[in-house]
Amino acid sequence: MALFSKTKSYLGVDFDSHSVKVVELKNEGGRPKLATYGYYDRDLDQLAETADINKQENQEAAAKLIKDVCRQAKTTANKAVTSLPAYSVFSSILNLPPMPKKDLPSAVVWEAKKIVPLPVEEMILDWKLLEDGPEFQAEEKSVFTQSQAGAETNELGRKEFQKIESGSGKKHSKILLTAAAKDLVKRYMAIFKAAGLELLSLDTEPFALIRSLVGNDRSPAVIVDIGSVVSNLSVVVNGIPILSRSLDVGGLTITKAIAKSLNVSLSKAEQLKYDVGLSQGQGGPGGVFKTIEQALAPIVDELKYSDFYKNQDQKSIEKIILTGGSSQLLNLPEYLSGLLGVRVFLGDPWARVIYPEELKPVLDEVGPRFAVAIGLAMRDIE
Repeated sequence: MALFSKTKSYLGVDFDSHSVKVVELKNEGGRPKLATYGYYDRDLDQLAETADINKQENQEAAAKLIKDVCRQAKTTANKAVTSLPAYSVFSSILNLPPMPKKDLPSAVVWEAKKIVPLPVEEMILDWKLLEDGPEFQAEEKSVFTQSQAGAETNELGRKEFQKIESGSGKKHSKILLTAAAKDLVKRYMAIFKAAGLELLSLDTEPFALIRSLVGNDRSPAVIVDIGSVVSNLSVVVNGIPILSRSLDVGGLTITKAIAKSLNVSLSKAEQLKYDVGLSQGQGGPGGVFKTIEQALAPIVDELKYSDFYKNQDQKSIEKIILTGGSSQLLNLPEYLSGLLGVRVFLGDPWARVIYPEELKPVLDEVGPRFAVAIGLAMRDIE
């Protein structure tokens, strides 16, 4: 028998209809240490339309892909954390008058009935106090009920958010409410069960990205995650996503626009996308620069809108953090900074992870694609 227990390790699994990213991190004295990672991306020229996770065959395919990536990466952990797509999660900041702690759950449910897109009986609700006050202490709290999704789902829900440090001597009225359809949660649980993994918790993409890219930085920022199909923008203040938006614009949108403009294959368009990017003074063959610029216009417009926050609390967005595969477009940070007048840089999700120095060149290259998975794996370590 071993005198000391083995170091715990956790899997962060980020997946959609086009790819699977898996990161295994070990708990090294309270710090995350890279054990292994793996990924799978569908071939662009054979890419079908987005798979519907509601279909049983697609759930089985997702489970198989996750299992295959774990096997190829030689993961050893079976405890996993994943996230629901940002566009499938409803979130809002509630402003409630000061009240006794015991009255908060019913007040949150009452307010949720007014704003959530589905009947609350069909949703899983979770909430978090964002400020402290004399009436009650800030703490992790769930308003899930047994009738909503079962005891197992409730346990996942109770872990939905990390505990948030709050100040003292202030009255609390702001509450972060998050809601997701319980049927969607059950489908995700079924996928991981079929993949042979123990799903510890369902996180949200904004919190995973805050964990891997922001850490303890409390300055107002926007995280822009440019995925393959969807781009997610999160306004983050004091480590909390106070506003999240999802746009139907992603790396695949840009690639398809280039392919259509030049009448080339998707794989060729993908190569041109990264070779030309947004380098100033380079139109590229067939006007690739302009095509990329037009495809990114909805993201730029949303970023301009996101600075509304300064009109609420007299604070401006101080920086924009880019992540996701297409965040690596040539000159994208400089391009956005010039348009928006804000510091823009590529986030480093490995900054808080211990890893062999000789792997740095490779990890820097794949890092933006793994930001969500890394943040998920860090959840129960930090």
